[in-house]
Amino acid sequence: MSFDTPWVLGVGAVGAVLLALLYQRAVSRVDAQALQYSNLAFLERALAPKRWVTAVLRGAWIVALCALVIGLAGPHLRLPVPVADGSVFICIDTSGSMASTDVAPTRAAAAQSAARAFIQESPAGIKIGLITFSGAAELITPLTSNRETILGAVDQIPAPNGATAIGDALQLAASQFPPSGHRVVVLITDGVNNTGVDPQEMAQYFAAHHVPIYTIGIGTPNGDVIGGEASSIDEGALQSYAQVTGGAYARAENASQLRDALARLGRETTIERRPVAAAFGFVVAGAALLVVTMLTGLSVGRIP
Repeated sequence: MSFDTPWVLGVGAVGAVLLALLYQRAVSRVDAQALQYSNLAFLERALAPKRWVTAVLRGAWIVALCALVIGLAGPHLRLPVPVADGSVFICIDTSGSMASTDVAPTRAAAAQSAARAFIQESPAGIKIGLITFSGAAELITPLTSNRETILGAVDQIPAPNGATAIGDALQLAASQFPPSGHRVVVLITDGVNNTGVDPQEMAQYFAAHHVPIYTIGIGTPNGDVIGGEASSIDEGALQSYAQVTGGAYARAENASQLRDALARLGRETTIERRPVAAAFGFVVAGAALLVVTMLTGLSVGRIP
């Protein structure tokens, strides 16, 4: 929580101490007058049932004053809010290992289906672009808010073939993003970067520009052997890209997990934590509680 005028909190604290001292002095006077009663036992029995009422009213009074002081200080809460004008690039691996059938029917087909789920779950105003990468990165479609265009681009994803240039895909996404605004990269890959730009350098670049990378590792621990090599996942690297940039990593070992993960990301990547003004809510809540406390106190004959 942050405040527009934090000095108000200090003034409020001083005021609260002064009110507490004045209140204590008033209570002492009332107690002194009460001692003038000749039948103290009767007085204690008459007042005992209402002591808890006084304590409750006193607590409500304090909470109400605190809420008013906080409201006057201009508080801002960092809350998750939907983003209507964000930009997301989906980077899909199309290297040779994506032909593996350990994720039915193939990793490539599962990735295409999951990309559609992501697009369908994203709010209409979000711009989405599609990049594929194997030995090099290719821009399938630039950022667009036209859902028909981006869904059609998914059908144009090339067949699995070649090496894995994750860094090239990230670099291409960086060149296509607008200079500011809510920007996100969703990286779907099943392999280890083995050519092109160092993806760790690109992760540092995105971190410096506040662009999170959400990584999805697709495939089972013992994937098919393609081209004489096992199709493994460099989970440590994928976790690093996500952690450095403020994103998240997920592992998908079947088509259902992959689709669910992408559908969830379609909703989550369009949420951003932003400072939201909360002064009005604190002031209204404090004033309402103050009024209720005073009216209740008058009705039961107890003013805290």
